[in-house]
Amino acid sequence: MLSLPHLSPLEHSAFVAAGLLTYLVVTRIRRQRRPAYAALSWVLGIAAFPYLGLPLFLLFGTRKLIRPATRRQPLPIGQTAEGAPPWAARLLAALGVVAARPQESVRFASDGHEALEQLHGVIASAHAALDICTYVLGDDAVGAEIAAALAERARHGVRVRLLVDSIGSLKSARSHDALLKAAGVRTRRFVPALGLPGRGRTNLRNHRKMVVADGQRLWAGGRNMASEYFVDTDGEPAWRDLSFVAHGPLAAQALALFEGDWRIARGVRKAPRADYADRLARHDAALGAAVAGSAAPSTGGLAHWVPSGPDFHEDILHALIVSAVFHAEQRLLLATPYFVPDEGLLEALVLAAKRGVAITLVLPRRSNHRLADWARGRSVRTLVQAGAAVRLLPGMLHAKTVVVDDALALCGSANLDSRSLFINYEAMAAFYGAAEIGWLARWVQDTARLGEPASSKAPSWPRDIAEGIVATVGFQL
Repeated sequence: MLSLPHLSPLEHSAFVAAGLLTYLVVTRIRRQRRPAYAALSWVLGIAAFPYLGLPLFLLFGTRKLIRPATRRQPLPIGQTAEGAPPWAARLLAALGVVAARPQESVRFASDGHEALEQLHGVIASAHAALDICTYVLGDDAVGAEIAAALAERARHGVRVRLLVDSIGSLKSARSHDALLKAAGVRTRRFVPALGLPGRGRTNLRNHRKMVVADGQRLWAGGRNMASEYFVDTDGEPAWRDLSFVAHGPLAAQALALFEGDWRIARGVRKAPRADYADRLARHDAALGAAVAGSAAPSTGGLAHWVPSGPDFHEDILHALIVSAVFHAEQRLLLATPYFVPDEGLLEALVLAAKRGVAITLVLPRRSNHRLADWARGRSVRTLVQAGAAVRLLPGMLHAKTVVVDDALALCGSANLDSRSLFINYEAMAAFYGAAEIGWLARWVQDTARLGEPASSKAPSWPRDIAEGIVATVGFQL
């Protein structure tokens, strides 16, 4: 019979102390900043269940694996006068984000059929290179349609690289392997769940969504490559979502980000040593003046790619959104499927509402993640009590956007929850042009009218306790 080792109280106490010391070393020396409730959860878990808590922390607890030093970016003369608010330009430059540039054109799509048509248009336009990053590649009609389009481009001599998150597409991605491999499409899965050590932490998922053709045309937004994001399925309406097509420097910035993700997928030791700005500079030089800031007629406003995640030293998107909330003077329009903010973001929103900023937050009444719906309860009631208008939509909303006054709009992959803002690999496009800000603002306002106001009524005490428990571990959900 197998006998378990017996530890004396002193040996057990020593193991607990070693576990807590490990937590302290990893989080402090490596500067793994996290909300107080997440830190408390890990400390209590390691202290109470050290033989389970310590291994789980080593597997899931670290947030920053690759931390190139933040290098301040230059702010071009006249940048702020062209539309980017000074506070945003200065903040993002200090966090290492390259400056916004005029785009040749930007077109948004809220209708799924239009978005799918735009996606196929970008794929078909590739003549030399096509790079795709997605969290989900569905085993359904849309997934098969996109896989066939990628294979067709590869057969015509286009270098096609497909990066799929291994957890997001756990049940579906391999269904297209035979077709893609036969056509010559290079496919990588981001940090396999049961991969070898050194491939990265299983809990750090790549949630970025982008398709880049020839480094010059970009399709991006909140949509994954599966049917529910574009078309009605099984009698259920398509999810409400947003995507866009951009021609110009935004595509080159997305490509520089993709290159880092592509290398990270090979393993942490293979990850790029050059930072994001250096990779972009090399792409600009390789692609020539046409991408770097060409003389092509510009119908789009200033925009740039704002990434955040374990591959960046700072939590860039969190810093930008919190700063935007504090700088808002008239309105904040927000849409997200999952609203589980950390204490700093929630406090910023509450203070903005109390000082008279008109806040509209659009959420699905019931999302596809029930735990996230439970975890948001306290934050939603707090915002409503502060005077914010929170609207709950029928059906699933998957769009992610933030509009600040008439100064800034964000659209991309990041949700307003701690997982997106602190753990996942994410990216949002920041738009400063009046046309882009106006389009996204109208979409949020029109969508909000379809929802019902959220209540600030206190729940029953069992529900309140359950929401608190779920919210405590929400950082890892």
